[in-house]
Amino acid sequence: MSNNKYRTLASNIIILGIGQFGSKLLVYVMLNFYTSMLGEAAYGDLTNIINAASLFISVFTLSIADGVLRFALEKNNDGKGVFSIGINVVLCGMFVFAAFTPLVGLLPMLSGYEWLVFIYVFMGAVKEICAIYVRARHSVTIYAVDGIVTTVSMIIYSLIFMGIFQLGVAGYVFAVVLGDFTSIIFLNVTTKLFKEYRPVKNDPVLRWSMLRYSIPLMPTMIMWWIINTSDGFMVTAYLGSAANGLYGVAYKFPNLATVVVGIFSQAWRMSAITERNSRTVSNFYSNIFSMMQTVMFLASAGIMLILRPLIMPFFVAESFGESFFYVPILLGAVVFQSFSNFLASIYEASRKTTHSLISSAIGAAANVILNLILIPTIGIAGAAIATLVSYIIVFVYRIIDTKKLLYMKVYWAKIGVNMTLLLIMALSIMFLPYGALQNVINAVVFVIIAALNFKSCIQAVRLVLNKKKEKSEN
Repeated sequence: MSNNKYRTLASNIIILGIGQFGSKLLVYVMLNFYTSMLGEAAYGDLTNIINAASLFISVFTLSIADGVLRFALEKNNDGKGVFSIGINVVLCGMFVFAAFTPLVGLLPMLSGYEWLVFIYVFMGAVKEICAIYVRARHSVTIYAVDGIVTTVSMIIYSLIFMGIFQLGVAGYVFAVVLGDFTSIIFLNVTTKLFKEYRPVKNDPVLRWSMLRYSIPLMPTMIMWWIINTSDGFMVTAYLGSAANGLYGVAYKFPNLATVVVGIFSQAWRMSAITERNSRTVSNFYSNIFSMMQTVMFLASAGIMLILRPLIMPFFVAESFGESFFYVPILLGAVVFQSFSNFLASIYEASRKTTHSLISSAIGAAANVILNLILIPTIGIAGAAIATLVSYIIVFVYRIIDTKKLLYMKVYWAKIGVNMTLLLIMALSIMFLPYGALQNVINAVVFVIIAALNFKSCIQAVRLVLNKKKEKSEN
């Protein structure tokens, strides 16, 4: 039974990996189409819409999705009540947001797009509650399949609205909204969610408990938003929409690593909540953190290895070619972001969300200050550097602070050596002329990183194989 928590985590990783990696890969296959159809300026506007929507979803829904996940995973809670409260909070929030939507148009970066932002936020918020509840209470498998259903639907709608009707930014938003709507229909058909929704007569104690848990997470999310996505608005303000388009495309490729570790993180987050009372929780966190580092190092090195020879020529329109320069810096940011997110699970499991807010606020303040200094002086690279430094600050703060809540062994030598090797690859990509020398250097460094992390890879594989073996024995 001592390995059950590892096997459960492995099972969730396999299922989420099959579903979500395939769906995310399809999105990157379509990136060339999106950049070709929109161009730098329009793609920059679209990036601003997506970034603004991520903030509005959290603010106007009071981050209730986090409460739905947390309370739905606790089986002694009334599942129908958890789902119903989540939907009701979203509907109330969207009613308020509708009243504020005209004010969104007063922002220069979103002027003319305010109602596109509203429908994007509305459908995305409802879909999020449905998907998270299904993942927690019904089936991780259905949740993973839903990722593919949503993505394929969105691609079909994109080809129609952007390719045939040439609707540009509006066409992309319509495609996402209809993709989310298709997802909601799919989840309702497969799990009969509509039978679980109660508009009224839900437990007020449960409602208050969920809101008391979720609302303190909202400021934390806002701080993360400042670090992660406010850069785009500041780049637009200083350098214009075309520059933001380049920056937005550059950020897509580090997000490939986020896709890989995101699958791991979704499964891990469920385990962190359910295993918080385990006697061996310290070893569990230490081992999983080490494996997660391995995933990030290998994913980041792999992206840099194929960035110039494969990713840029095949996935990006030629006019976005210079965006490769910013990718290595943003990859470093994503590495430390993933480390910080892992440490946040300690706060979440311990219900110490105030600590998470403090660390995020420090990182957000550093990000804004650095953006104000660096973007006007060194351009787009300044935004990337500001993001990297901010995430490093948050990571250092949390690694020190979480020791008060849980002892976790951190392999500093492993982090230091791997980050140094990634830095070598980054400098090669950014400053050497593209050609054989650059490719050879990156290939050699990639092999070294793979060799250094071989042991952790084997541990992860054994984790998965043990899960499969257990299933075959049963």
